[in-house]
Amino acid sequence: MLKATVVVRLKEGVDDPEGKTIRHSLNLLGFESVRDVRVARVYEVILDSSPEDARREVEEMVRKLLVNPVIHDYEVRVEEL
Repeated sequence: MLKATVVVRLKEGVDDPEGKTIRHSLNLLGFESVRDVRVARVYEVILDSSPEDARREVEEMVRKLLVNPVIHDYEVRVEEL
């Protein structure tokens, strides 16, 4: 079995309101050195296929559901369990 990890982030220059809210809250809690927070989503997908097929399948999942290519960047890692 394989585990694919997909990390999805907003592209540079795209507003991240969730990150801004977290930064503001951290500042209020006394973490005044925090200047920026960017939020990312991590998806872990367990597959029962070959590494080549797994990467191809996950790339298709990413294109069809997990990212909006206009606003997101992503990276995919595949490893054996």
